[in-house]
Amino acid sequence: MDTSQLLINFLLFMLLPIWGIAGLADWFCHRATKIEHTSGVKETLMHSLMGIQIAIPMVLCLLYMVNVLILIICFLTWILHEIVAHADVRYASPKREISIWEMHAHNYLGTLPMYMLITIIIINWPQFINLVTFNWEGNMSLVPVETPHGGSGYLLTYLSFMSIVCVFPYIEENIRCIRVTIKSRAIK
Repeated sequence: MDTSQLLINFLLFMLLPIWGIAGLADWFCHRATKIEHTSGVKETLMHSLMGIQIAIPMVLCLLYMVNVLILIICFLTWILHEIVAHADVRYASPKREISIWEMHAHNYLGTLPMYMLITIIIINWPQFINLVTFNWEGNMSLVPVETPHGGSGYLLTYLSFMSIVCVFPYIEENIRCIRVTIKSRAIK
């Protein structure tokens, strides 16, 4: 097995699942601090936005050949994710307790996307060189991968896993926060 395939497997079977588990740990921390009664809808929507921001380049990298276009999308979404993450903590910290466990989860949620991006750059080094040297001609289209990364069932398995550990919990958090907001406005 060559180094690129080892790095792809490291991404698929280590970094991506750990990122999902860290998201679930963060959700448990939000639930424990009763986010719906403190920072509420605004914070939970930031959490959903951050998940979507990282999901877009992950899915693109699984379905398409990484080229300059994909790398640009990866960089832009990572930068936007960092901006929203900063805004999230800045907004939430005066409104509710951020426990040591939540800080640990944030460490993973903040650094894993950067490590995944760096690993994608290493695997696709020629395309990174094309990006930084502005050799973009012929590298700005979506080209489907010939063989699915991780095998034919990986994408469905991973999306199912992420639905269980991140999508459904954060939908629940959104609903919980929206219900409390609606209820508190009805009382006023």
